[in-house]
Amino acid sequence: MGEGMRYNQPLGGNEMPRFGGHATMMRLPIQESADGLDACFVGIPMDIGTSNRAGTRHGPRQIRAESCMLRPYGMGNGVAPFENLQTADIGDVAINTFNLVASCDIITRCIAGILEHDTVPLILGGDHTLTYPVLRAIAAKHGPVALVHVDAHADTSDVMFGEKIAHGTPFRRAVEEGLIIPDKTIQIGLRGTGYSAVDYDWGRDRGFQVVPAEACWHKSLSPLMAEFRDRVGGETPTYITYDIDSLDPAFAPGTGTVEIGGLTTIQALEIIRGCKGLNIVGGDLVEVSPPYDPTGNTALIGANLLFEMLCALPGANG
Repeated sequence: MGEGMRYNQPLGGNEMPRFGGHATMMRLPIQESADGLDACFVGIPMDIGTSNRAGTRHGPRQIRAESCMLRPYGMGNGVAPFENLQTADIGDVAINTFNLVASCDIITRCIAGILEHDTVPLILGGDHTLTYPVLRAIAAKHGPVALVHVDAHADTSDVMFGEKIAHGTPFRRAVEEGLIIPDKTIQIGLRGTGYSAVDYDWGRDRGFQVVPAEACWHKSLSPLMAEFRDRVGGETPTYITYDIDSLDPAFAPGTGTVEIGGLTTIQALEIIRGCKGLNIVGGDLVEVSPPYDPTGNTALIGANLLFEMLCALPGANG
């Protein structure tokens, strides 16, 4: 038995047909806690923070279902994460679907419990509200973090319908509470209509690097990520938050707040692969709403991007 065989492996397509077996992330073993894990997949099935189309409460289940197509070796990135990181699916956070504020507290406690095991959580969302309570736990463990935020929207609103907590407010709350490092925060893919010419300036005024979608059109994003890695360095704890609506709706129609003129799946891969070398301490993939994409492709893309996050973790390549 080789050294790598002690690590959990996804259930192979020649052992069980891909349409069979347990519907866990990549058909990995499931366990009740993060004990003994280097990384874990955890679902947060919520959509009570959304402002338009609902359905992201079904995101984690659909992402897991579509992840059955994934195999354990990254042909494009050359990484075999399951040979080097002990990984499992630890199920879902049991939110209070009738109380958003209470759900945020539940999420913070659950992620804090994962971090007690020095495990890196990779989160299947769920609407983007969840990133705020996750960052509360991450910052309590690691201090303020650098942030890679990929999204069609800045999510720096002060209030939505008078509420301070919603899927359009997490990064304003994160700055106010000292959870992220503003001058080591990058927002990529922002676009669409707004309320004024200064909609993105709240973040810029605090040090965010804001890269609108128009600045990404027709080009590779690998140089952008190389520049960001140089600025952040390999020691600063870093969190990745990837909103699936950053992608053009031609690729990912299954989300609640679609905007035209978005990123491509190739650019998405460049962004996440460009995070390799950073000290990634957690990540999430949010806003997959399966009812708006009956093909399952939006969830399949989400599953692939979560695998890419796993491959980008420190130690994933040995």
